[in-house]
Amino acid sequence: MSQLFNLTMTFSLLSLLAVGGGTAVLPEMQTLLAQQFHITHTQFVQIYSIGQVAPGPNMLMVLVIGFQIAGMLGAGVVLLSFFLPSSIFCFYAGRLWVHFGESPWRRSIQNALEPISIGLMSSGVYAVAKASIFDETTIILALLSLYCILRTKINPALVILGSGLIGLIAHQFL
Repeated sequence: MSQLFNLTMTFSLLSLLAVGGGTAVLPEMQTLLAQQFHITHTQFVQIYSIGQVAPGPNMLMVLVIGFQIAGMLGAGVVLLSFFLPSSIFCFYAGRLWVHFGESPWRRSIQNALEPISIGLMSSGVYAVAKASIFDETTIILALLSLYCILRTKINPALVILGSGLIGLIAHQFL
């Protein structure tokens, strides 16, 4: 199977599974990339980190994955494959959603999807944390970052960059 076709199928599937946002499919994305394209756990976490720090939607990180696998053409294929199917689906689902108005079915579906979305997003956070937190230094940095993001008004991008810099320095000298 052609690599571009494989990228198209993989990211189209992930697009349609991304209930609750891109974070919901991170564990599955990581598994598929490792199995099909030999992207290591470390490479995935590094690419994810770039997506978190870069301006714009964090799931634009998929372009970096496509570029790493198949160059500029791969980045374009992944961009369309990951964002187009879910966008089309959301467009038509939104029209149907408005059509139902205040129907009891609408509220039931909404109530059922909320815990599913939260669970999928939590599994994404867990997958990234599992790869990123591997010693005492990273535990401390993760907890300090969490505290700074939740309790201060410091820009999260600065917290992430600062933690990365401190981690780099700590691992160089410890």
